Amino acid sequence: MTKKMKMTINEEKGRLDKVLADHLKQFTRSQIQHWIKEEYVTVNGQPEKGNYKVKNGDVVEAIEPEVVPLEILAEDIPLEIVYEDEAVLVVNKPQGMVVHPSAGHLTGTLVNALMYHVKDLSGINGVIRPGIVHRIDKDTSGLLMVAKNDQAHEMLAEQLKEKTSLRRYVALVHGHILHEKGTIDAPIGRSKEDRKKQGIIDDGKPAVTHFKVLERFNEYTLVELELETGRTHQIRVHMKYIGFPIAGDPTYGPRKTLAGKGQFLHAKVLGFKHPTSGDFLTFEAPLPEIFEKTLAELRENG
Repeated sequence: MTKKMKMTINEEKGRLDKVLADHLKQFTRSQIQHWIKEEYVTVNGQPEKGNYKVKNGDVVEAIEPEVVPLEILAEDIPLEIVYEDEAVLVVNKPQGMVVHPSAGHLTGTLVNALMYHVKDLSGINGVIRPGIVHRIDKDTSGLLMVAKNDQAHEMLAEQLKEKTSLRRYVALVHGHILHEKGTIDAPIGRSKEDRKKQGIIDDGKPAVTHFKVLERFNEYTLVELELETGRTHQIRVHMKYIGFPIAGDPTYGPRKTLAGKGQFLHAKVLGFKHPTSGDFLTFEAPLPEIFEKTLAELRENG
C-alpha cells in the first residue's frame, strides 16, 4: 500500500533530497533520491531534481511507492561467458534478453541466468540486480561486465563514472551520413511529451557520443560509436536527434524498416581496468548473425 507524506518548508534550507532525508529518517537518502528520480516527489505540484534548493512556503509531497517483493529464481538459460575470473566476468548478451528482473520481466533475464551459472555476485545493487554494473537495452546485443564481489563492483562503477572504461558499439542507421566522424553532445532526460521515452532536454544530464562511419549503403550507414557517458537509450536518442535513427528501433526510429528483432545496435568492444590486477582488459564480440546477414544483403543490393 502506498503512503503519501506532505510537508511545508518553513526554516529548512538546502537541497531537496537532503531536506527530505532529514525529515524522513526512516528512509535512506538513496531511497529518497530514487523517489525523486522516478517523480514520486513533487514541490508545489511539480517534480524537481534532488539538487533543487527548497524555499520558504514550498509544499513538498512524497509518495512511498509500494514495494512488490520479487523472488529472483536461478534459471538454466544458455549464457555466453566471454571471460571469467574470481572478481569479474564478461558476458555477450543476446538480442531480446532483458538485463535484470522487473515487474514485467520476472524470468528469462540475464540476472536469472547469472544466478544459475555463477556462484558469487556483488550485492551492491540489491537482490534484483546482483552483479550488474551497467546495462544495455533488451534488444541491444553485446558485451556487459559483471562484478562478482562488492569491491570489484565499486571499482568498475567508478571507472564508468570517471569515463576511463571503453564501450564501443556498432549500429546500422537510416540515412547517408556525409561526415566521416563526429561528436554528439546533447543532454538527455525523460521526455516531457512521452514519459516512457528519453529525449534531448535542456536540463537533462550531460551526454556525449562519438561516432565514426564504417560503411555506406544506398539508404543506410554503418557506424561505430563510442560512449563517453552512459545515459538511458543514449545512442538511440542521439542518433535520432541528428537525423539518423537506428534501423529497427521500435521506439525512436521509423516503424517500417529492415527485417529483424529490434534495433541494429551491438555493444562490440568493452574495456576496463581489472579491479584486482590493474591490467586493462579489452574484449570484442562479433556481430549477431541477423546483423551480419542484413549487411551482406545491403552490400549485394548496392
